Amino acid sequence: MNPIEAVSELALRYLKPEQFVALRSGYMSTRKRLAPLICGIYGTFDATKLRVHLEKRLGTRFEILMVHSSFNHMQPTYTDSPLNLVRMLIDFCGPDRTLVMPAFYFGDSAFDGAAATFMQRPRFDLRRTPSQMGLATELFRRSKGVVQSRHPVYRIAALGPLAERLTRGHEQAESAAGRGSPFEFMAQHDTLIIGMGKFCDVLTQVHYAEAVLGEAFPVPSRSGPGLTVRVIDGDQEFPVRLRERAFEWRRNMWKLRTIMDSASLAEWKFHHVPMFATRAATVTDALIQAAKRGVTLYEKP
Repeated sequence: MNPIEAVSELALRYLKPEQFVALRSGYMSTRKRLAPLICGIYGTFDATKLRVHLEKRLGTRFEILMVHSSFNHMQPTYTDSPLNLVRMLIDFCGPDRTLVMPAFYFGDSAFDGAAATFMQRPRFDLRRTPSQMGLATELFRRSKGVVQSRHPVYRIAALGPLAERLTRGHEQAESAAGRGSPFEFMAQHDTLIIGMGKFCDVLTQVHYAEAVLGEAFPVPSRSGPGLTVRVIDGDQEFPVRLRERAFEWRRNMWKLRTIMDSASLAEWKFHHVPMFATRAATVTDALIQAAKRGVTLYEKP
């Protein structure tokens, strides 16, 4: 874990939400002031140069490309627009592969998370509620031809030949990232997962292994009563039951680096922008096998 990761981990653990936001704002302001120096040291790149880099580093051997991104953390060395980033990724996948991005919604900032938000406002407009996973994900979600899974929290946006099958029935899955979800579909297909401006701690695919193992997962958990959300999709409105499963130990995503080796979880920097790449099936298999040995991403309190 590098110093930035360590500070972020401690801040998330010990600071109040408003304090964390203030710290993050100060960090981003400092980066902006230092932009000329950073660009002078590390150079700059646009969407075209990024595509060339991805082709050389990763190739095009995949059915599905799942992208986690942070436009803010790609700056200042990324000098292009978020829209051109999305267009590049769509072009990079082409007509024969499927592009996927998270369009998650974790609740209104005025409340404490999604559950508290839905307790106050138990309706979710699928089309009008923006993604909270960054500007690029929202631009992609709104792009022509993109379809969305109908889950009010772990919504997935997809474009390509497998998009309809990947997103279908998410609202009926046994859990948000479990059987019947897009995460199962991605684990069963050749899915390349990449991060741009993101570290591996955002790798949502890890939740599929936890869900599949169920009671055999070696971390104590408790199930809550859950709640029902009314999802609005155009002229349709239907109930979605959110099932709550809370683990009693704290998750430490950085342990992923001890469970997976550098060949299966690649991490690097491109013009000082953090990047990572792995496969959905590889992540799933590694975590399931580790859990069977009693090793998980969780730590006892």
